[in-house]
Amino acid sequence: MRKMLVVAAALVLAPPVHVAQDLGVPSKEGLVVCTSAPACDAGASVLARGGNAVDAAVATAFALAVTHPSAGNIGGGGFMMIRTATGEITGIDYREKAPLRSSRTMYLKTDGTIDPSLTNTGYLAPGVPGTVRGLELAHKRYGKLRWREVVEPAVQLAEQGFTMSAGLARGLNGQLAGRMGKFPASVAAYGKPGGGTWAEGDRLVLPDLAKTLRAIGSEGADVFYKGWIADRIADDMKANGGLITREDLAAYQAKIRTPVRGTFHDYDIYAMAPPSSGGVALIEMLNILEPYGLKAKGPLSPAAMHLEIEAMRRAYLDRARHLGDPDFVTVPVAKLTSRDHAKTVAATIDPAKASSSVELGRDVVTAPPAEPDETTHFSVMDRGGMVVANTYTLEGGYGSHVVVKGAGFLLNNEMGDFNKKPGETNLRGDIGTPANLIDPGKRMLSSMTPTIVVKKGKVALVTGSPGGRTIINTVLTVVLGVTEFGLTGREAVDLPRMHHQWLPDHVTIEKAGATSDILAKLKALGHDARGGGGQGDAETIWIGPDGTPYGVNDKRSADSKAAVPRSLTAPTGGR
Repeated sequence: MRKMLVVAAALVLAPPVHVAQDLGVPSKEGLVVCTSAPACDAGASVLARGGNAVDAAVATAFALAVTHPSAGNIGGGGFMMIRTATGEITGIDYREKAPLRSSRTMYLKTDGTIDPSLTNTGYLAPGVPGTVRGLELAHKRYGKLRWREVVEPAVQLAEQGFTMSAGLARGLNGQLAGRMGKFPASVAAYGKPGGGTWAEGDRLVLPDLAKTLRAIGSEGADVFYKGWIADRIADDMKANGGLITREDLAAYQAKIRTPVRGTFHDYDIYAMAPPSSGGVALIEMLNILEPYGLKAKGPLSPAAMHLEIEAMRRAYLDRARHLGDPDFVTVPVAKLTSRDHAKTVAATIDPAKASSSVELGRDVVTAPPAEPDETTHFSVMDRGGMVVANTYTLEGGYGSHVVVKGAGFLLNNEMGDFNKKPGETNLRGDIGTPANLIDPGKRMLSSMTPTIVVKKGKVALVTGSPGGRTIINTVLTVVLGVTEFGLTGREAVDLPRMHHQWLPDHVTIEKAGATSDILAKLKALGHDARGGGGQGDAETIWIGPDGTPYGVNDKRSADSKAAVPRSLTAPTGGR
């Protein structure tokens, strides 16, 4: 019997055991894997009615806007990767945009320093939302059921309510006592009726959000961007000093992007193109690492970890140098994802000594401020073999903390992902390089990395994660686990993760991997290595050697689930 993987003080292979191995939830009838059980069930219900993976992904995304308000959204944006049963792979970019009235210096104080409070919360923080247009574009191109059918599960969750988990109750209580409590519309939407605090088991009903979702389901995305919902957003912005106008909303369009592609051993890796930095950085790191033969060193050996850290360091430096919105700047994607570039940067790696990030990147000096880590990822597969990897976000937890009055949904605080002071890159962590400066209508750079891995023409892995800057390295760990170390999907998702983002020049390692022995050996190589908390939430689908798909929910998220359709019925008709 296949040996079990155990992650404890170190990663070891246990002797054969006579119990069933946890591979995840098997299903050839379809899978939805996400961070919120009610939303997973909503997506699976669409599969059960004959919907395909895109139908289920749209349903899941709308449902997460109800059940996972810290990151699930219709007031934010993200990226969707789709692979059809015939092998066509598409990337959908529905990243938010800077309002047309925005400027490169809009977040500077009178003394010229950056005011982070303006992008942390409030009405100046949001970019123009992209989620509804993005989901509409995916559905128009690939959906099978009618639009209103795939939106309806979210309507029902908002209208009838759902039982709150302990984590959601705790999160809302903290928000209402803090930043959300400053905004009357946010308190009206999420405050407990009659007052008091939320508790596990309470029922959360969101009538204004239900009305908004019902309108989107019956009238399409235009009601959000050109109808009464757009009016509510624009009026709220005007009344509170925000910048988003009706013109911004009417002009917003999601875009089809050609995914970036790389090869690693006998696998094909497909991930999101710019303005996501994730796909470029992921493939650059894999190209750097492939010649080193990490498998022989072991997945949690200091020797392998050292090389992974050095690959992370170099890919994140290239991210700071080059990545931005390709509609505004020239991004050298082909160069950065080439094997020649990987050989060039790998030549600067010393297998026995850590590099200096400052010396390596003298031309850039330092890295941008860290991105907040409240994002969410889900993976979907249908019985026909179509798969979806979707990562979307409000940026920080609960976004701008602002609910649109009368419409019931939270707006993002995505403008913080831009470089906010032109020309100044300093040791405080601010960056002013041109590629990601604020320009009207520009999409801000992202680390989101929805990824599809294919082997010999068949899907092998569907994955992604939240986590701000850590996203790319979380995905790297899962992909390496399967493609380099030969682990199962469950083993790869459970594997301890680490993160290095060039600057600040230190590496954090999840507790299970941050043993005293590993930390000591990494420090001896010159790394500033330290233990960290949990990293990411990689809701994953892995296809086993016999062709069985497994839903692998990330156990780091207490509310996560791998859901399967309870029954399959014939589709009810076209859109």
